[in-house]
Formats: sequence, structure tokens, C-alpha cells
Amino acid sequence: MKKLFTCLALLGLLAPFSAKAQLQLKAEVPANPDNEPIEVHPVPHPRQLKWQETEFYAFFHYGMNTYTGLEWGNGDEDPKRFAPTAAPNPRQWLEAAKAAGMRGGIAVVKHHDGFCQWPTETTDHNVTNSGNEYGRNTNIPRDFAAAAKDLGLKYGFYISPWDRNSVHYGTDTYVKDVFLKQCAELAKYGTDQFEMWFDGANGGSGYYGGRNTTVNVDRATYYDVPNLRDSIHKVCPDCVLWGVGGEARWIGNEAGWAGQTNWSPENRDYATENNGMYGTETGWFWFPGESDAKATNKGWFWHEGESPLTPERLFQMYLETVGRNATLILNIPPNKAGVLPDASVNALKGMGDLVKARLTNDLAKSAKIVVSETRTKGTNRDYKAENMTDGNKDTYWATNDGTIESTITLTWDAEQTIRYVELMEYIAKGQRVKKFKIEKTQDGTTWERIAANVETTTVGYKRIIPLNGQTANSYGEGYKVKGIRIVIEDSRACPLISKVSVY
Repeated sequence: MKKLFTCLALLGLLAPFSAKAQLQLKAEVPANPDNEPIEVHPVPHPRQLKWQETEFYAFFHYGMNTYTGLEWGNGDEDPKRFAPTAAPNPRQWLEAAKAAGMRGGIAVVKHHDGFCQWPTETTDHNVTNSGNEYGRNTNIPRDFAAAAKDLGLKYGFYISPWDRNSVHYGTDTYVKDVFLKQCAELAKYGTDQFEMWFDGANGGSGYYGGRNTTVNVDRATYYDVPNLRDSIHKVCPDCVLWGVGGEARWIGNEAGWAGQTNWSPENRDYATENNGMYGTETGWFWFPGESDAKATNKGWFWHEGESPLTPERLFQMYLETVGRNATLILNIPPNKAGVLPDASVNALKGMGDLVKARLTNDLAKSAKIVVSETRTKGTNRDYKAENMTDGNKDTYWATNDGTIESTITLTWDAEQTIRYVELMEYIAKGQRVKKFKIEKTQDGTTWERIAANVETTTVGYKRIIPLNGQTANSYGEGYKVKGIRIVIEDSRACPLISKVSVY
């Protein structure tokens, strides 16, 4: 018995019974000290959040097709046909994009014809066999990445999985020995790439190294996408893989518009491309939409006699994509000298001027903001209304759990002329708002609905409402008001609004 007592004492099990022992209880830490709202799944990966914040960026279709006049090369083009009349200048491309207010760009470095615009070890169908010195010295990914970094812009590359030149396409060796190696080569041009673009890749007719046949593949399995994603993310952790990569979806058209109702959740089923403009509220994956559109009136590649769209038309695209919870990738093709034509440069600057003039002077910052309810604050975080105008993307206003209907009211002492309302959800915790409306008052007492013909359903990352109800001629004379009220009528959970702006 004495031995048992000694053992228990050594183990500390008799300590509570000692006259000198003190009972000490460890204070319990609350499970949610900041009273943060729970996530509404699915939610974005951090790299998808950074991608969405890019909002508006350029697409540069340049390559073999620039010199053949085709949109889709067959793959049998002589590399000597790639013969720039001057040294291609990616910096000039990106300077024009920056003037338009874009935050980055994606360069086409390999299209369906398989011609690679960098010295690659995977194929002879590349710039080293070009028809002149300018061509042989071309390295688009090298020069594009360097220029983007110098200009403070994001950058990425378009590389077609479909290769109409490769004799290996459709076989077991193509993905491993050609496509994945090309992606790995491109990843080495910068570990901070924000997007890698994989176009439609089901195959079709082509040269295929002289086979001159039709090859069709099942892109859902052929390209070994899980391994592709893992391989790219090890080198470029913030790089989103568009299309085949399964991290951002095609918005479903090439006309520069997304649905007014646009959910970021969607399912990774290629049949859902037909629903790309809208997404699916109950989708299993965070699969946000990107709208690819042309800023010129002909093809994706440069063609003789083409003209740019007007700045007003480009601004309309901006409202119908960035302003509808999508990103906009706007294509401007370089010409045979490897530069953007002056007319395109001027159109882009004109668009940028419109965005600055119309969506910069935020009247919400001088408004008095009153909300119907504010979530109880936590130890280190509050959810006050002022969070919506503090310029901090990481703060937000919220209601308490269970409250899905709410109002945000902004008023001014003096009359204001307004044309747009912008809303942003805190999407790190999921997309929530399902239905809202906007009301205005001229006397501070009587309220009436405005923009009633606009489908005010989803918000998502960003929603811009033209208050005259139209995007084609959205500016107009505006409305003279002393107050604006946003009424959230339905939400998947308590709404989280990170920004409200009035222009």
C-alpha cells in the first residue's frame, strides 16, 4: 500500500488532496472571441481572392496568326512565317493597358497552331526558327514578365493545351513530354504569375506532325489537371488556372457581358459552360467567372483594316462584367511590328478616362450612414457601418446571425447628383446577397425605388448599378437626391458588405 501511495504521489495524482495544493482552473477561451460570422460555403481560395481583385486586365493575342491572317492556324505553318517587322514591344502593350485602368495582362505565347514564342526544348516549332533576326530574338514571356514587374502590373500567359502541330497530340506522351513541360518552362519566367490561361482543348482537325487527321480528346481527363494544378502551384502559388485548370470559369460568351444575376459558386462540369453568365447559387465549387472580349471589330489576332471599339462601348463592357461580379479580360492585338496600333492605344486611354471620371469621386465618404442593425462586436473586430467607407478591404459591416433583411441608408445635408451605386460583399466568407433594391429621396422623407428595371439580385465581389437602369448610356444627367437607401431583401445568411460607394 505504501508503494502504491508513493507512485501516485510521483504521478501527481494525489496533489489535489495535499494540504498545500491549490485548485487551479484554466480559463476557457471563447470559441469565437471576435464574433465573426460563419462561412457560407463554398468560399474562395486566397489565390482566387487575389485574382478577383485584379478585376480588369488585358489580353494580347500575338503570334503566328498575326502573320498568316488566320484565327486558328492548322499547325503546318513554316516557322519562318513568323517575321516581325520590328522587335516586339510587350512594354508598349502593358503601358496602354495601364492607361486604361487595367491591373495586369495575359500574353498569348502558344495558340492552337502550336507555335511557341519562347525558346522551348519541347518542339522545333518556336521562335528560334523564325524568318528574321527580330523573330529569332523574340521571347515574349521573358519580356512581358519583365515589363509587367517594372510597371507594377500583374501578368500571366495563355498556353493552348490543344496543339495542332505536335505529332504527339492525342497520345499518352503529349501531356507528359510536351504540354506539362511547356507549362513548367513558362512558370520559370516568374513565380508571381496571377493566371495561366488554358483555352478550349477538345482537339479537332490539324497537321499533327504530318498525320493530317482529326484527333479528339476528353479534356476532363486527358490533360491530367490535378497534377497540372499541383505542379504550377508549387512554383507559382498565386496563379489561378483558367478554363481547363478548373479555378476560374468562362463567363459563357465573348461579348463582354455577365448575367445581372451572377453567382461565383458553380460546378466543374463542362456542360455548365452554357450557364457561365450566371453561376449556380448551390454550386459545389468557388468557380468565379471571367469575361473575355475583343476591344476591336475583327478577330482576336490583328487583321488589316481593323478598328477599335469606342471608349463608351468599352465602358459599357466594364459595367456589364466587373460591375456584375465577373472579371474582364479585354483583348487588344499587336500588329506585325509587335506593337499596339495608335488607334487602339487611344481607345484604351479614352476608356480609362471614362472610368476615372465616372467612378472615382465617391460621395458615400461624405454621407451620414445609418443601418438597420449592427452585429455585436467581438474582442478585436467590430462590424460598424463606417467599415463600408473606410477603404479597407478587410473590414465589413454585418448584421447578427439570423438577420437576412436589412437596410443601409446614406444621407447628405446638401443635394447631390448621383449616377451609380457600387456594392461589394466580403466574399472571403462566401457570397450571400440574393435580392436587394435601391431607393432615393429628394426631401429626406419620401422614398421611391430607382433603377427598378435592373435585376438587383446578386452582389458578389462587386456590383455597379447604373441608376438610370441602362448600361449603354449609363451616365446621363443623373438624379438629384439627399439620400440613398439600399434594402437587402434576402440573403443566404447575414449579409457582409465591405464597401458601398455612390458616384
